[in-house]
Amino acid sequence: MKLFYLLLITAVCSTVNAQKSSVLGRWKSIDDATGKELGVIHIYEEEGKIYGKVIEILNPKDRDKICHNCSGADKKQPILGLVVIQGLTKDGEEYSGGKILDPKHGKYYKCYINLENENKLKVRGYIGISLFGRTQYWHRVK
Repeated sequence: MKLFYLLLITAVCSTVNAQKSSVLGRWKSIDDATGKELGVIHIYEEEGKIYGKVIEILNPKDRDKICHNCSGADKKQPILGLVVIQGLTKDGEEYSGGKILDPKHGKYYKCYINLENENKLKVRGYIGISLFGRTQYWHRVK
């Protein structure tokens, strides 16, 4: 019986540690130019791919903003609720092969993300090759 409890505790601890070292969860986005906190993005997995949706906008003045410059189905949609990270797949320690939306300009860029540590996420959007792009560091919301 003691062995059973020991195995159960080990399994629970392993699951908790695996979740902490995952990109999945809620992340506070930080503007790379100003250092201001922008919003909270929920990163989730669907059919083996990683997506990120805006679930909170921190500046009350920006909460009702619309993505006027977006195209397609996102055009004139509220930024709150937009899926801004789409279709990333795991490639070693990073997730890549998808795209990220910059709602301010309405443009999609290639994207990769990876954990710097369990509470810091590197988010890189770029054109062509990753040399030509921007990096933001997001922080896990606890």
